[in-house]
Amino acid sequence: MTAHSETAHRVSPRRVLVWGLVCIALVSAAALGVALVGRVGRTLDRAGAPAPPQVTQQVVVERLQAVAKLVASEMTLRDVVVYEQTRYTATKRALLVVTGRVSAGIDLEHGTGVAIDSAARRIVFTLPPAQILGVDVLDVTTYDERAGLLNPFRPADRDEIQRRVRAQLIDAARQSGILTHADQSAAAMLSALFGRDGYTVEIRRPPVERAPAG
Repeated sequence: MTAHSETAHRVSPRRVLVWGLVCIALVSAAALGVALVGRVGRTLDRAGAPAPPQVTQQVVVERLQAVAKLVASEMTLRDVVVYEQTRYTATKRALLVVTGRVSAGIDLEHGTGVAIDSAARRIVFTLPPAQILGVDVLDVTTYDERAGLLNPFRPADRDEIQRRVRAQLIDAARQSGILTHADQSAAAMLSALFGRDGYTVEIRRPPVERAPAG
């Protein structure tokens, strides 16, 4: 029993030492694995999950230049235009039904301010108010035209009729709220243009001075 006990006594430390080395190897392998996983994870973050894009002042300028005149609203109108002019007691008169398309929007090349808050990912635009950008006369139908021998229609009358047609179409579009709609549409378009980069868009407009009534 003494010999057996001595053999057991000699073998046991060897087994403890072997298992200890195995444990140390496993711990080292685990630590190495954690380090590798962390390194691979950081690499994947850099390669597979890029940081959100940063919008710079140059990017904003380039995108605004692409839509220098932001046509935000269009309206097709039909109206009646009456032209009268009296000369030498003779009156000439024309009644026309006109159809036109009026466009309104914002001229981004003038009066536009931009402030970028990269930390908050917010872009603040200071925009001028919307304005009429164009008038296209689509159709003019004359239903009544009368003139006298002493007061016939002249080229100057035709030019004045065209001026009145355009002015009346613009006035009708304004009364129909085209400028308010253009302001709202421009804000929505800019939000869509820069929102795809993860930025919120804030629109500010300077106060508009209005002439007192009367």
